[in-house]
Amino acid sequence: MEINNNTALSRVLTEYAPAEKNTAPNNNELGRDAFLKLLVAQLENQDPTKPEENGEFIAQLAQFSQLEETQKMGGNFEQFASAFQSTQHLQATSLVGRPVHVESDFSPLGESGAISVLAEFDNAVQSASLTVYNKGGEIVDSFELGQQPEGQQEFIWTGTDANDERFPPGNYYFEVSASSGGEASSVPVYLSANVNSVTIESGGALTLNLAGIGKVSMDDIIQIN
Repeated sequence: MEINNNTALSRVLTEYAPAEKNTAPNNNELGRDAFLKLLVAQLENQDPTKPEENGEFIAQLAQFSQLEETQKMGGNFEQFASAFQSTQHLQATSLVGRPVHVESDFSPLGESGAISVLAEFDNAVQSASLTVYNKGGEIVDSFELGQQPEGQQEFIWTGTDANDERFPPGNYYFEVSASSGGEASSVPVYLSANVNSVTIESGGALTLNLAGIGKVSMDDIIQIN
């Protein structure tokens, strides 16, 4: 099921609402009454020359009580898991139209707006640079980022050149390189893209459909703006 606007909230509620309890008795389950009947029958039919010890009956009652509580706990956990999943799905509808960050080397530039680039530096570096390519592999923009500390750093590409002219809409590719101790290396980048719609898979997993990028698992999103 795909969600592309908030009008789908009611459908999500209906589909993922916790199922109603089945009040019909299950013939395969041993209920309290049946257990007590079996216990009475055991007492009536025991060998009078070898009667059961009181402790044995008490142990049977304790075992049954423990089993009954475990079954109740399992049912409560299932209800909690179902309600938690429904809440996640409802929250996912609020992501439509919002930008998120996902690991990717390209992202679409629209008629307006900018692209946020998150670079993950494993260590502090002496210098770093950001290079932007068009879909043909040509360099359209580049920046010297200077020294960068360890951790995640954000850079904004406005989508305009030195003359403040906007680049044509389309996908652009980004590369961040770092240099430290005379050795250069590429740095993982996470780019912003708008969420067009959310798909709820058959198993309950969430897939985000990102503009220009395509389908991405909700688990792969590192930041929601």
